[in-house]
Amino acid sequence: MPEPALVGGYADARRRFAERKFERDTQRARLQWLKAKAFVNSPGRVTERRMTTDVSEEIARKGQEVREMTRDLDLLKVEIDVIAIVIRMRGTCAPAGVHADDAGEGERDGT
Repeated sequence: MPEPALVGGYADARRRFAERKFERDTQRARLQWLKAKAFVNSPGRVTERRMTTDVSEEIARKGQEVREMTRDLDLLKVEIDVIAIVIRMRGTCAPAGVHADDAGEGERDGT
């Protein structure tokens, strides 16, 4: 693959990563909002409210969607890392902004 195409692919992958990360973070915030809303609107004490929130089918479905988005985001990050490695191995400068830990910090909380 020629170098300009490789750098273009890298830039495209970084753009897709940023877009999908924004989408995932937005869905994660919506999920937290749904959990809070369900907790507040549930009758009973704290333990009963938490149990109601935990067994909600809608919240479970949204949580699964967020986990799937996180998996897709991780795969996209692997693609970015592989392209960056190829660029480095060819002896050219890696594009600015190459960070190995963009997707990893604090993102494995299971929600």
